[in-house]
Amino acid sequence: MFATFLIGLREGLEAALVVGMLVAYLSRMGRRDVLPRLWIGVALAIVLALAIGAVLTFGAYALTFQAQEIIGGLLSLVAVAMVTWMVFWMQRTARTMKATLEGQVDHALAVGGLWAIVIIGFVSVGREGIETTLLLWSMVQSFGDAPAALIGALLGLLCAVVIGWLLTRGLLRLDLRRFFAWTGAILVIAAAGVLAYAVKDLQEAGVVAGPFTTGAPTDLATGAVATGWGAFPLGWAFDLSAMIPPGSPVAAVLQATVGFMPQMSWLQVVAWVLYVGIVGFFFVRGLLRGSRSARPAPAPTTHSETPRSDSAILTLSTQEDR
Repeated sequence: MFATFLIGLREGLEAALVVGMLVAYLSRMGRRDVLPRLWIGVALAIVLALAIGAVLTFGAYALTFQAQEIIGGLLSLVAVAMVTWMVFWMQRTARTMKATLEGQVDHALAVGGLWAIVIIGFVSVGREGIETTLLLWSMVQSFGDAPAALIGALLGLLCAVVIGWLLTRGLLRLDLRRFFAWTGAILVIAAAGVLAYAVKDLQEAGVVAGPFTTGAPTDLATGAVATGWGAFPLGWAFDLSAMIPPGSPVAAVLQATVGFMPQMSWLQVVAWVLYVGIVGFFFVRGLLRGSRSARPAPAPTTHSETPRSDSAILTLSTQEDR
């Protein structure tokens, strides 16, 4: 529940920031007449995300077990790819997001295509909605506790809506750069867990070699799939099921936070380590570069403007022309 709450909060706040910037800019331009079309685009994006979630949830019942595992594994890989792209996209474009969105609105209004505002709202919220749907669906499949996971996501989205509204009204100032840095790090770990579960799904389906295929090494004494260093690379890396039962609260917390499962294959462990190592390295490097570029340059103390922080980007966008 906590893991999906953080995902709902992070993705929901990203969407709330984008919508808030668009609403604020159109209001400052005196074009509140096109706001209904913006909201139509937002509503269509939400409907699309819900429809995708419904198809993934109810469509799986008509499939065989192998087909379910293949589709689940592939969609989990898609979710990992989308999360990775969005984490770095936000890190790279956060400072210029406001100007980019305003340029898109200016172009839509200049060419007279007012319905282009619908497309802007749809695309801006739709990508967050699809990413959230795929990630939540993958996590629900791995956790096996759909009600708690969905409740956590809904609470996160509600909190994001409230925070977004407070920001647009100027009632709250939030260090967005630090918020997205911390939640981005959490998403990297969560995505690594989803990647590990995707590998397990594909192994269970027989698409990827592993403990469920005929090539898996076996223990000569018991005849079961081997565990430990001698089972590398197609056997089990470890099996702590006796110490941490798979359905226990401890197992659920570990899987939700760091993607740990009581029994993991070597390919799952390798995928997790490589993802965290590679993606984590570039993510931290991006944070360090961003923190250096965010430092204000030395300027004379007279006739100079106080530098604005990009950490309160939405609050500034709504307060500038009041």
